[in-house]
Amino acid sequence: MKSLILALFGLSVLTACQNMTDQQRTVVGLTGGAAAGLVAADVLQADDDWRMIAALGGAAAGTVVAQNQNGQTCAYARGDGTYYKAPCP
Repeated sequence: MKSLILALFGLSVLTACQNMTDQQRTVVGLTGGAAAGLVAADVLQADDDWRMIAALGGAAAGTVVAQNQNGQTCAYARGDGTYYKAPCP
């Protein structure tokens, strides 16, 4: 139940990102990603070491997503393990 509440809170915060500066959006991406990593670790009943790794990985992913939104560029997979950047739809 705690994970569900955190996930719903995270979704509500992300919908409010449209009126933020680039720096504010990056901070929200970082904290939202870290929270998502912790929720995933909690659901998988990971130990403390894996919770820390999940939080750091989530924070990194959230930051990258937020910075890509700031630049209006998205990363697209080619299917062979590489990707390219192009304007977001």
